[in-house]
Amino acid sequence: MMFSTKAEYGVRVMVELARHGGEEPVPLAEIAARDGLPLAYLEHLVARLRKAGLVDSRRGSRGGYLLARSPLQITMAEIVEALEGSIAPIECISETADGAIVCSRESDPGHVCPTKLLWTRVRFAIVRTLQETTLADLVLAPALGGRVAAPSAGAARGKLSGLDAPSPAPRSLAKGA
Repeated sequence: MMFSTKAEYGVRVMVELARHGGEEPVPLAEIAARDGLPLAYLEHLVARLRKAGLVDSRRGSRGGYLLARSPLQITMAEIVEALEGSIAPIECISETADGAIVCSRESDPGHVCPTKLLWTRVRFAIVRTLQETTLADLVLAPALGGRVAAPSAGAARGKLSGLDAPSPAPRSLAKGA
């Protein structure tokens, strides 16, 4: 799944606002110039972020934008959903108002989508990652040398990567048989 430039640029704007610490408003033109992003597009994105309650604006000669909350309290899920809408890894999967995941190909009562389970799991994994990642995490990552630990397949299954205890030998081998 690829997110659009809305999510990419919007997250970059939010990181820049977080880096400034919220003491003074940051002009959007400053962020656009620093990151080489189109100002008009950023204005559109910041309007969405403001509507979602993620940023505040200040008018005037010393105006600009500030985070509405602490970077510790803003998740990537909030930012991405404010900019992209509901997250769906494939076109036919969507979420209803009550939170149920539906496949548009299941409109016929007798048809069950054979891949719905896969795409639902993919969606939940993406959403969970976005919910678990705060704006503060992104601000701190460069301070840690850009090293970000990604869980290994074993860790994702609840095992300690590289530190797993060896499997016990089958009983026939353990008894010297």
